[in-house]
Amino acid sequence: MSLSPKLQLRQTQSLVMTPQLLQSIRLLQLTHTELEQFIASEIESNPLLERDERGDREAEMELEGTGGEYDALPYSAASMAERLDSSLENLFPDDPGVQETIGPDLSAQWRSAAGNGIAAAGNDDFNLEAVAAAPVTLREHLREQIAFAFHDPASRILAEALTEELDEAGYLAADLDEIALRAGADRAMLDRVLETCRTFDPPGLFARDLADCLALQLKARDRLDPAMQALLSHLDLLARRDFRTLKRLCGVDEEDLVDMLAEIRTLDPRPGAAFTSGTADPIVPDVIVRRSADGSWAVELNPEALPRVLVDETYFATVSARARGEEKLFLSECLQNANWLVRSLDQRARTILKVTSEIVRRQDAFLTHGVRHLRPLKLRDVAEAIGMHESTVSRVAANKYMMTPRGVFELRYFFTTAIAAADGGDAHSAEAVRDRIRDLIEAEDASSVLSDDAIVELLRSEGVDIARRTVAKYRESMNIPSSVQRRREKKAMAGAVA
Repeated sequence: MSLSPKLQLRQTQSLVMTPQLLQSIRLLQLTHTELEQFIASEIESNPLLERDERGDREAEMELEGTGGEYDALPYSAASMAERLDSSLENLFPDDPGVQETIGPDLSAQWRSAAGNGIAAAGNDDFNLEAVAAAPVTLREHLREQIAFAFHDPASRILAEALTEELDEAGYLAADLDEIALRAGADRAMLDRVLETCRTFDPPGLFARDLADCLALQLKARDRLDPAMQALLSHLDLLARRDFRTLKRLCGVDEEDLVDMLAEIRTLDPRPGAAFTSGTADPIVPDVIVRRSADGSWAVELNPEALPRVLVDETYFATVSARARGEEKLFLSECLQNANWLVRSLDQRARTILKVTSEIVRRQDAFLTHGVRHLRPLKLRDVAEAIGMHESTVSRVAANKYMMTPRGVFELRYFFTTAIAAADGGDAHSAEAVRDRIRDLIEAEDASSVLSDDAIVELLRSEGVDIARRTVAKYRESMNIPSSVQRRREKKAMAGAVA
């Protein structure tokens, strides 16, 4: 076998991911807030870009005609607000700190209200909006009280040291001996300072744990009687809903126990969280779905979530005529990047509208009748219907929101797994099954609490072929306790013998 050089022609196909292509993919999955930040950065660095100041409707009309309207039966808008549950399971929040103390079963609606602070400005550039938006931190709030509570410098230094050790919830988990050693003070003096700090506003600060935090708040209300102290000493029993044992330990009857639990529900397990400065970005829907006069669904892009930019070609022509060398090259790159950004934003808007229009077409029954009629849907189904890749649909569905007559939903909400029908008919959406499980449990009373097996039988009688472990998984995902715990709770609330 001889080796010799040969010349061959070969034709192959490959995908080259240019920087601009990668940037276009990134633009597609950005949220509204992230996109605004990206555009602001581009405008700042590119002299040829500027905001489109035309009216929202005029700018939006360029994209009309790419969406769709779908026939729909008349519907009545349903309230999507959750009922404020007064059950005992809502005594404690789904909070890691509280869960660590009382266990994972108790969770729900216990939240601290956000704190608002005002900072004074003494210069001539007074800005009312900036002043109103400046929150007071927890440590600033406490320093004001320290100045009035302590008169000697040594006590103030110790109070400041204790304040620096507080976590975001307002708890003091640090080693007191170590704080005293670091401050050069004896432990007895530190304890005296701490006792004064534990009377600061809001009540519950400087607590060592959850029970201590609640005790401080009850003490401030003059409600820390022996029965309450016994209840706080056995929060683990409350987590297990062992009301029989709690009544015996606290020495109260069922009516008194329910009153005590109602009072605990009004307390704040994280008093320091009211001073956190973090803010949540409001949800801006990317798409708005309305019913047209003919009963069909009209799908429109939200003008508020439709950032638009213009390329100042007049300025480019004026400046490039006098530019030479590197300046001319810089202007050419700016023009190329500006044109790319305009095209990418337009393509992003059209892609979002195309995907959401197909979702609306397939989920017409949900918009008309509610969550019980949500159909199983996969990313692949939408991708094949509109002629796009599944990954593109996935990027569009991430962190995008649709405003409908039934509320604002993330696009991913409409993509749910299928649960087979018992009679071999159309499959059921997992979200619709969750809603049915929630309804069955809410309709219970103390004498007819449903076990997971009973729920399985009821669902199968309604045509849903579901396993017991799936029911348990859905129930736990909705923070619904087991049938044993629900029975104890309902009996306690009804005043029956637990």
